[in-house]
Amino acid sequence: MREIAPIEKGSYYHIYNRGINGEDIFKEEKNYDFFLKRWTNYIEPIAETFAYCLLKNHFHVLVHIKDEDVFIETETQKKLLSPTLQFSHFFNSYAQSINKVYTRTGALFEHPFRRKLIDNDAYFSRVVAYIHTNPQKHGFIEDFRFYPHSSYGRMLDDQPTFISKDKLLYWFNNKKTYTEFHDHFKEEMEYRSLYFEE
Repeated sequence: MREIAPIEKGSYYHIYNRGINGEDIFKEEKNYDFFLKRWTNYIEPIAETFAYCLLKNHFHVLVHIKDEDVFIETETQKKLLSPTLQFSHFFNSYAQSINKVYTRTGALFEHPFRRKLIDNDAYFSRVVAYIHTNPQKHGFIEDFRFYPHSSYGRMLDDQPTFISKDKLLYWFNNKKTYTEFHDHFKEEMEYRSLYFEE
């Protein structure tokens, strides 16, 4: 079994998961917004999200786990939030809701969820582009820029979002270099695919 990176404070991760046995995790259009609402409820308190892409049977996100401990106060105590447990609660909450609405039982996601530690600047930039170009790679759409369930366009419009937009655009310097990096990354991946098919 492949080693799974632990979730640690202050670290950046590419997190991804898919439906068990390839099952769709998004049954209809409204599920995408519901997924993001659950995400903000459970994950936003303990992490910043820099990129996401939701596809019919899997998803990708890039997160930074907050450096400091996060607590919630109940009537009786101050409780430390565990990032690992928050992800577990998120997956369980979404799966339970889908099971209830669509009269299914059992696990919805593969376990454990996959994550890769992002440990250098170049890798961070490439993961952002990889996540956003994923719908085109898998044939969900002809041009990734127009895929509706990705954060690519959220970086370019003026709508409010839970994504750390300002930090990400600062990372890429501006919107122009952000879009250019994605275009170059897509072209590179297409070239590699053609090259390795020969």
